Amino acid sequence: MAQDQVQHGAAQALLDGQLELWHHIFGYVKSMALKSAVDLRIADAIHDSGGAATLPQIVARTAAHPSKAPCLRRLMRVLSVTGVFSAVAGGDGDGELVYGLTPASRLLVGSSSLAPFLTLMLDGVFVFPFFGLGAWLQRSPAPDRSLFEVTHGRALWEMGDGDPAFGELLHEGLVADTSFIMDVVVKECGHVFQGVSSLVDVAGGLGTAAQTIAKAFPHVKCSVLDLRHVVANAPAGTAVDYIAGDMFESIPSANAVFLKWILHDWGDAECVKLLKNCKKAIPSKEEGGKVIILDMVVGTGLSNPHHKEMQVLFDLFMMFMNGIERDEQQWKKIILEAGYSGYKIIPIAGIPRSIIEVYP
Repeated sequence: MAQDQVQHGAAQALLDGQLELWHHIFGYVKSMALKSAVDLRIADAIHDSGGAATLPQIVARTAAHPSKAPCLRRLMRVLSVTGVFSAVAGGDGDGELVYGLTPASRLLVGSSSLAPFLTLMLDGVFVFPFFGLGAWLQRSPAPDRSLFEVTHGRALWEMGDGDPAFGELLHEGLVADTSFIMDVVVKECGHVFQGVSSLVDVAGGLGTAAQTIAKAFPHVKCSVLDLRHVVANAPAGTAVDYIAGDMFESIPSANAVFLKWILHDWGDAECVKLLKNCKKAIPSKEEGGKVIILDMVVGTGLSNPHHKEMQVLFDLFMMFMNGIERDEQQWKKIILEAGYSGYKIIPIAGIPRSIIEVYP
């Protein structure tokens, strides 16, 4: 009996192992199903139907060809099982399911939609290079030649500058993510801006983050530092000042410096140099000077089991572009090496990112 139980347990472990492998193997199908939903604007179709829609109603409100309705039904089954949409039996007795929005798909509609970010992240420009990850890892080191550069022949930002269509996709995707995360930051972590009289958003692009801060905290004089060709396209009539410059040369003086998803693009040496420039731009800790970093701290804020997986997945994504998501010890190393006296990590509830307050 005992031997039979051991054998049964071993067999079940193999079956569980196969299921785990299959879950990984077909994980890309989930991503592509989600991309298809965004391409077809299924969430918008459901939203425009009052928040609930049958398959025929979705077909009528999207670009899906009526002949593909049976295939669309199978797509909706995947999206429902994986939590993107809900599905309940209709009350007409015809067996037709009624699809609704979930917290995930609600983020794909309206002015704060994350659909542009999803479209960017699942674009072939990002997806295709990962087919070569194994081969890239076997090659001898090539200085500053990331998997992205090996595949496309140029870095991400160079590609954005040289390809107008991709540049627009990149801009819209990053703006969507910034708008979402900054709304969360000012509501959940607004205390980090209390007592700040002036703030410079370094490499802040066209000012999405700075404008959110300025609107939420009118007492903070906000400015954006970015390269000349970026600032040349800055919007007019906002409460934000735009300054052309290079963050590795100098940073305008301010009470606080804001770095949102900047340091994860750079190696330790560049980060230390940038942080030293930030330190020169702010007053002492006693006078309220600080650097506010919005980035991931791998291993922090893991109340949700998905957080750690998301953090390490995003770190691998950053690796393929020559970036890195750091854990606390790695953050501590560059912060102290740049001459700061200390720091405080503030996990942001519900998302795998944190605020790091850094004190001179």
